[in-house]
Amino acid sequence: MDIPHWRNEIDEIDKELLRLLNLRARLAIKVGALKKEADLPFCDPDRERYVLDRLQDLNDGPLDQRAIDKLFRRIIRESRRVETRTVGESHPQALNQV
Repeated sequence: MDIPHWRNEIDEIDKELLRLLNLRARLAIKVGALKKEADLPFCDPDRERYVLDRLQDLNDGPLDQRAIDKLFRRIIRESRRVETRTVGESHPQALNQV
């Protein structure tokens, strides 16, 4: 296989990652709406720790544990940002967690 072939494979994976990240964000908005109805904070450190720990356990590389932690901390932070922007959280400090 040549470079264009592998780049095409990467492009397809990027497309799928984008679709999945947007799906994740839509689900986070739904969770955020339920949290707002229940008067719960958007930031749930226990849940976030669970997600990060679970992904560390599932990771079989070649990305190392630090990379997984950094990537998913950012994904979680962006999900929370979308939640707060869309649902209207009144506590902007929630964005600074993780």
